[in-house]
Amino acid sequence: MDRAYEGNETRQLALDLGFIPVVPPLKTRLEPWEYDREMYKRRNEVERLFRRLKGYRRIFSRFEKLDVMFVGFISFALIADGLRLC
Repeated sequence: MDRAYEGNETRQLALDLGFIPVVPPLKTRLEPWEYDREMYKRRNEVERLFRRLKGYRRIFSRFEKLDVMFVGFISFALIADGLRLC
Protein backbone atom coordinates (compact mmCIF):
# COMPACT_ATOMS: atom_id res chain seq x y z
CA MET A 1 0.00 0.00 0.00
CA ASP A 2 1.25 3.46 -0.80
CA ARG A 3 -0.25 6.91 -1.19
CA ALA A 4 -2.10 5.89 -4.32
CA TYR A 5 -4.18 3.53 -2.16
CA GLU A 6 -4.78 5.81 0.80
CA GLY A 7 -8.57 5.85 0.51
CA ASN A 8 -10.87 5.06 3.41
CA GLU A 9 -12.12 1.81 1.87
CA THR A 10 -8.65 0.41 1.26
CA ARG A 11 -7.48 1.47 4.70
CA GLN A 12 -10.49 -0.15 6.37
CA LEU A 13 -9.99 -3.37 4.39
CA ALA A 14 -6.37 -3.55 5.56
CA LEU A 15 -7.50 -3.03 9.16
CA ASP A 16 -10.20 -5.69 8.82
CA LEU A 17 -7.61 -8.17 7.53
CA GLY A 18 -5.38 -7.49 10.54
CA PHE A 19 -2.76 -5.37 8.78
CA ILE A 20 -1.39 -2.11 10.14
CA PRO A 21 -1.60 0.47 7.34
CA VAL A 22 1.35 2.84 7.49
CA VAL A 23 0.41 4.93 4.49
CA PRO A 24 0.53 8.66 5.15
CA PRO A 25 -2.59 10.60 4.24
CA LEU A 26 -2.58 12.95 1.30
CA LYS A 27 -1.77 16.53 2.20
CA THR A 28 -5.15 17.65 0.85
CA ARG A 29 -7.12 15.32 3.16
CA LEU A 30 -9.49 17.20 5.47
CA GLU A 31 -9.21 14.72 8.34
CA PRO A 32 -5.71 13.20 8.24
CA TRP A 33 -4.95 10.15 10.37
CA GLU A 34 -1.92 9.31 12.45
CA TYR A 35 0.59 6.81 11.07
CA ASP A 36 3.86 5.33 12.22
CA ARG A 37 6.52 7.38 10.44
CA GLU A 38 9.37 5.04 11.39
CA MET A 39 7.54 2.00 10.06
CA TYR A 40 6.77 3.91 6.84
CA LYS A 41 10.49 4.61 6.39
CA ARG A 42 11.35 0.93 6.98
CA ARG A 43 8.81 -0.12 4.34
CA ASN A 44 11.34 0.96 1.73
CA GLU A 45 13.82 -1.61 3.05
CA VAL A 46 11.30 -4.39 2.48
CA GLU A 47 10.54 -3.17 -1.04
CA ARG A 48 14.25 -3.10 -1.87
CA LEU A 49 14.63 -6.66 -0.54
CA PHE A 50 11.87 -7.88 -2.87
CA ARG A 51 13.56 -6.07 -5.77
CA ARG A 52 16.86 -7.82 -5.00
CA LEU A 53 15.12 -11.20 -4.71
CA LYS A 54 13.53 -10.69 -8.12
CA GLY A 55 17.07 -10.52 -9.49
CA TYR A 56 17.26 -14.27 -8.95
CA ARG A 57 15.53 -15.58 -12.04
CA ARG A 58 14.80 -18.88 -10.35
CA ILE A 59 12.62 -17.11 -7.76
CA PHE A 60 11.04 -14.71 -10.21
CA SER A 61 10.06 -17.48 -12.65
CA ARG A 62 9.29 -20.07 -9.95
CA PHE A 63 11.10 -22.96 -11.61
CA GLU A 64 10.67 -25.12 -8.52
CA LYS A 65 7.57 -27.30 -8.47
CA LEU A 66 7.71 -28.22 -4.79
CA ASP A 67 7.01 -25.55 -2.19
CA VAL A 68 9.80 -26.83 0.05
CA MET A 69 12.35 -26.37 -2.75
CA PHE A 70 11.03 -22.89 -3.54
CA VAL A 71 11.27 -21.82 0.12
CA GLY A 72 14.73 -23.40 0.30
CA PHE A 73 15.96 -21.35 -2.63
CA ILE A 74 14.47 -18.19 -1.13
CA SER A 75 16.42 -18.97 2.05
CA PHE A 76 19.56 -19.47 -0.02
CA ALA A 77 19.00 -16.17 -1.86
CA LEU A 78 18.47 -14.32 1.44
CA ILE A 79 21.71 -15.75 2.84
CA ALA A 80 23.62 -14.86 -0.32
CA ASP A 81 22.14 -11.36 -0.25
CA GLY A 82 23.05 -10.94 3.41
CA LEU A 83 26.63 -12.02 2.75
CA ARG A 84 26.89 -9.61 -0.16
CA LEU A 85 25.84 -6.71 2.09
CA CYS A 86 28.55 -7.49 4.69
